[in-house]
Amino acid sequence: MNKYAIIDIGGKQLRVEQGRFHDARHFAPVRPLLTSNIKISINRVLLIRRGSSINFGYPWLNDAVVRGRILHGCFGKKLVVQKIHSKKKTRRTLGYREDMTRFIVDSIHFGGKDLNKS
Repeated sequence: MNKYAIIDIGGKQLRVEQGRFHDARHFAPVRPLLTSNIKISINRVLLIRRGSSINFGYPWLNDAVVRGRILHGCFGKKLVVQKIHSKKKTRRTLGYREDMTRFIVDSIHFGGKDLNKS
């Protein structure tokens, strides 16, 4: 597919396309209301590509919005941290899983128009 957007969410940049789901680390505005089918709109769009035309933002595009909805909360891969003190013969293993939010992109709007309808 040659229509996509790059958004800034959770301190990371994601390449999103319509109809695909993505996992994001931090959804700060909707964290207490985390249930399924909440509609979201993301205004921090860094880049939009439509075929051979590319629009860059500095730092974000003013008239671009990515709209979607939250599917559910999930967990990331388990990260294991081991601390070993060789001379003291002690070991400690810690692990944790990050809270993630899975969302699906419904539409990408730029300049008041839906990209997939034009």
